[in-house]
Amino acid sequence: MIAKNLSEVRERISQSILKSKRNPDTIRLVVVSKQVGIPQIEEARTAGATVFGENKIQEAGPKIDQIGTEGISWHFIGHLQKNKVKFLGERFDLIHSVDSFELAEKIAKQCHSESRVQSVLLQVNVSGETAKFGMEPEELEKQVMAFSQLQGIKVEGLMTIPPFDPDPENSRKHFSRLRELRDQCEKQNSLTLPELSMGMSHDFEVAVEEGATLVRVGTAIFGPRRATPGEN
Repeated sequence: MIAKNLSEVRERISQSILKSKRNPDTIRLVVVSKQVGIPQIEEARTAGATVFGENKIQEAGPKIDQIGTEGISWHFIGHLQKNKVKFLGERFDLIHSVDSFELAEKIAKQCHSESRVQSVLLQVNVSGETAKFGMEPEELEKQVMAFSQLQGIKVEGLMTIPPFDPDPENSRKHFSRLRELRDQCEKQNSLTLPELSMGMSHDFEVAVEEGATLVRVGTAIFGPRRATPGEN
């Protein structure tokens, strides 16, 4: 079933790519494996999944240590507390959820002390929801250069989680807003921010149409799990 679901999600992404006339090589599927056991992850891996997303350090660590990294990539997509930064190690190729300058500084300091550079995305609250993590767009615009100058991290792009809506079309304005914000930050600061992480199981097709380079899909592949808003 997992292999079938994965194939269907890939086909839906392909159709969105065709519809929006985008380059397929610019879009990656992040298979969200939170609350999923190792056998299910291995099944998805055998079916061709190459990028997995986890949202809790304490859950991800043992999984990654057992499964390894050969031929696959691990991304951290959940809210990252500053006191958990020291547990990151070199497990994650990309952190999607850097939602403050203080957190970025903490990651940069840790990685600089380990003589490595961590790729990150900056999480932006484009919808203005008070319950959502992420910087306000204005805050990002003011600080994006400061983020990019930190030693120990490399800012690769932006991430957002729009309000949940059963109609994916209602997410479109939030996705287009993130893309426009990225383009504006690049132009005004002479930066290159290639990645846009946006879109989940219920709205990833619209996200692809609006410029997503990373879509985070879990429920459509593994089925429902305990509710944790924002990472499936």
